[in-house]
Amino acid sequence: MDLSALKPLLTSLAMPPLAPLLLAALGLLLAAGKKRGGLALTALSLAVLALLSCHGAAVWLARHALPQFAPASVAQLKTGQVQAIVVLGGGLLPEAPEYGQAQPAPHTAARLRYGLWLARQSGLPVAFTGGVGWAAQGAQAASEAEVAARVAQQDFGVTLRWLEAQSRDTAGNARLLAPLLQRGGVQRIALVTDAWHMPRAVALFERAGLQVTPAPMGFVRPIEGPVLQWLPSARGLLASQQVLREWLALAVGRLLPA
Repeated sequence: MDLSALKPLLTSLAMPPLAPLLLAALGLLLAAGKKRGGLALTALSLAVLALLSCHGAAVWLARHALPQFAPASVAQLKTGQVQAIVVLGGGLLPEAPEYGQAQPAPHTAARLRYGLWLARQSGLPVAFTGGVGWAAQGAQAASEAEVAARVAQQDFGVTLRWLEAQSRDTAGNARLLAPLLQRGGVQRIALVTDAWHMPRAVALFERAGLQVTPAPMGFVRPIEGPVLQWLPSARGLLASQQVLREWLALAVGRLLPA
């Protein structure tokens, strides 16, 4: 078995909500055995989980835990002599009963829409990369690239010039798409993905031999009033999880360079 297939499980174990819940359970076990500090560990773990469930905490983490990239502009694409726009997949909805076929997950749909908007503004061709992610094995039949190509044509009237449908993660996106682009004479790209995903994506595509102009979207920014953003919510927890996952991936990448 490819050990990469274990990445979703290992990541879940290291990320909220599972990691704090496991620590809280450990604290309860220690307390049941009359070990000092057990209840304190449980209380601390639950407090951390509550804090990470606040969207305000996710905003702070996004600004301070990850490198920052400014939004791209059409003028910047021209100055950088960008030759193509590359959109990274971010998951699928394998079953969308209302459509009767698979649809892009929210991150994929938002990235694709922004990439096509940049294409309209700049006149540049678009590439899309995404296969079946490690976490989606067994639940997903179509690749992200297949679905993105269909949606781009049906909903936006745009034909994607390059499609890469075999990759399972960001490293695979870069490794497999780069040769396709380079065979077409493309060396300078604008890379479209969520702002929290951009630091790792840029590093991997540059390692694959491409010159990258970041075109981030999906910034983690305040979306509620000052009081509401510091109340725990599922949306806040998801945003914190995404930022922390990327922070962890960058840290592991520094310790274990490819």
